[in-house]
Amino acid sequence: MIEQEIRAMLERYFDVLQTQDLNEFDKVFNANSVLYSAQDNNFVVRPFQEYREMVKNRKSPVELGSGRRDEIVFLDILSDEMAFAKVRLQLFDNIMVDYLNIVKVDGNWSIVSKLFYREGSAV
Repeated sequence: MIEQEIRAMLERYFDVLQTQDLNEFDKVFNANSVLYSAQDNNFVVRPFQEYREMVKNRKSPVELGSGRRDEIVFLDILSDEMAFAKVRLQLFDNIMVDYLNIVKVDGNWSIVSKLFYREGSAV
């Protein structure tokens, strides 16, 4: 049951990244979440609100007609309330790899931190 709940949340995560539906975004990402990345000597830290504004102010992959590929690479359930997932997906013209820390708060699974990396081009 726990695994199905987490997998359902990850499917909503994939949908949110493609549609940028902010109502769903607010359910998938915990309001205290933070995103991190390091690539090409650039370290990026994006608190939830900053990331939400970025998503709000750009066209979605669906609007731009971008392709879509989603994959749950692995899922590690640490307890009834914590899990860790590695996912790979297409976002715009990029293949991204995300490491997601997931916590169940008030009965709902959400992402509390995300480490992301641009693996390469999707084209």
